[in-house]
Amino acid sequence: MSTKPWRVLKYTQPQFSKQIAALNRHAEPMASRFVAVAEIIATVRREGDAALVRYAKKWDGIDLPRNGLAVPSRTPQPPPAIRTAIDYALKNIRSFYKLRKPRNWSRKNREGATVGEKFDPLERVGIYVPGGTAPLISTALMTVPLAKEAGVREIVVVTPPPINETLVYALRTAGATEIYQVGGAQAIAALAYGTDTIARVQKIFGPGNAWVVEAKRQVVGAVAIDQLPGPSEVAVVGDDTARPDFIASDLLAQAEHGAGSQVLFVTPSAKLLAAVEGELAKQAPKLAREKHLTEVLEHGCTLILVEDVGEAIGIVEDFAPEHLSLAIKDARQWAAHIRNAGAIFIGNFSPVAAGDFIAGPSHVLPTGGAAKAFSGLTIDQFFRRASIVEYPERALLRARPHIEAFCAAEQLDAHARSVTIRFDPPEEK
Repeated sequence: MSTKPWRVLKYTQPQFSKQIAALNRHAEPMASRFVAVAEIIATVRREGDAALVRYAKKWDGIDLPRNGLAVPSRTPQPPPAIRTAIDYALKNIRSFYKLRKPRNWSRKNREGATVGEKFDPLERVGIYVPGGTAPLISTALMTVPLAKEAGVREIVVVTPPPINETLVYALRTAGATEIYQVGGAQAIAALAYGTDTIARVQKIFGPGNAWVVEAKRQVVGAVAIDQLPGPSEVAVVGDDTARPDFIASDLLAQAEHGAGSQVLFVTPSAKLLAAVEGELAKQAPKLAREKHLTEVLEHGCTLILVEDVGEAIGIVEDFAPEHLSLAIKDARQWAAHIRNAGAIFIGNFSPVAAGDFIAGPSHVLPTGGAAKAFSGLTIDQFFRRASIVEYPERALLRARPHIEAFCAAEQLDAHARSVTIRFDPPEEK
């Protein structure tokens, strides 16, 4: 690269505080996109499969017959190396989520009543797997197995056409029961409201571009959603113990997802910052997806020089990244203080790519600052929870005066009567 397209901020600059404050973000829908997505959803609700076929032609450049939306029930056989990698990742993912699977429980409360929780898997869920610039096989593995492990019977996957054969293998192997070649906001509309071919689901999961995210936002109520995960992002904090070539490679790894991705590097070391700049300039031109990388480096890459590691941690906390890499001394101790991040990668030999593909926890994580309030995808999101309350007569008698006190304070005499009638039945006239 003859020029350095990324932005560099230094604590010595006069506008530094203002520039850093701008990194504290939260996602807001664009007014124009809100209107456009609403129209897509309305069209799919009105026209069903015909709209899906027309949108596939318009935006994906694919001519699909109406009976071509569903991918046939077959399992292709990709090369042995990728089959082995998929099986390896699935074992890690499934073993991780077995430990997180919610379980029914109960106990006696102070009055002697039985209280507890029961968890039942959803019957039918929809999962969006992005496509377009790359077949995201790993996203299939980071979503579908959670539904399968939870006990969901019908796992419906939508992904843009033309669907990659290895992705089909991954989806079938992971447990998908239905696969449809439908992408974008129209796919979310089909999952939420149904068409002749695609029956509606109870809840929609998975990441996507800004159009998919906006569609998920708009269908809440018709269905539930997991979260609003958008384009990929990473923040790296490094000090003199870090390797500049490692850091640059981690930034580029997330940047290659392309448009909308955000990469951030924060360090108290001017020497390290300069070295990372050099590595970015050296490594990027050698990578296959240089066009996507260049777009992100120009519009979504920020390198920041701060006074100390504590200030760096404060900046990334406000940024609330999807992925946070700590390439610093005492990284594990610093990680204990981090509250706002989708996933934390500790040390020089914990690349985000390990979490993207095989570590175990899902890589479907909050973006756009949403990590301040949301967590990443977990198995419990595929369950419905119900409270259990069982009062024997003696236990309700003990609780009666307290219930009556609440009813009096809130002026709800019918509530009070629903308790007292069990002990003081009305006199017959």
